[in-house]
Amino acid sequence: MTHQAADTLSSKAADTLENQLRQEEALLSGHFRLSSGLHSDTYVQCARFLRRPELAGAACAALAAQIQAAGLQAEVVVGPAMGGIVIGYELARQLGVPGIFTERDAEGQMSLRRGFTLAPGERVIIAEDVVTTGKSTLEVARILTEMGAEVLAVASLIDRTGGAVRLPFPSFALLPVVAAVFRPESCPLCVAGVPVVKPGSRPG
Repeated sequence: MTHQAADTLSSKAADTLENQLRQEEALLSGHFRLSSGLHSDTYVQCARFLRRPELAGAACAALAAQIQAAGLQAEVVVGPAMGGIVIGYELARQLGVPGIFTERDAEGQMSLRRGFTLAPGERVIIAEDVVTTGKSTLEVARILTEMGAEVLAVASLIDRTGGAVRLPFPSFALLPVVAAVFRPESCPLCVAGVPVVKPGSRPG
């Protein structure tokens, strides 16, 4: 496949995903208070998209195609709970490898539980629904490398980093989403009197 053909397929996948996310009300425009306390004009809730198996399957197939085109041969996909579990499982199915997940332990640290293990040198792809700051991705990568695994890449449906995050391994995403973020005291949406909405999975 030529670079031009690959770019065309990638652009088509991004357009398709954006349209589907909006149809499923998983990509919203408005005035939102994020779990960080910051305000934004854009909110992503991938769970609404991933509830549709046929959409999740098609998106992960496109993501798997990117990974395979890059010549990466993963032996396992790890999806951090909660957001990465569904995409991690489906991406693993598309790649024909096992899919496992990390979760918080009693001390709040990411860890492999439920009998999941990784062998030294095992090649891993980390699967996320959305990468924003890269903090959770790096936390999981650290845990996996401490176990001796080799992190090949991170794969996500959406890249919300805006190019501000540099991970120490390749990053694959179907759709880049640029969202404006404001401190509450200097939020132009607040000044304009636009009602603020607190979506998401965290209380408060």
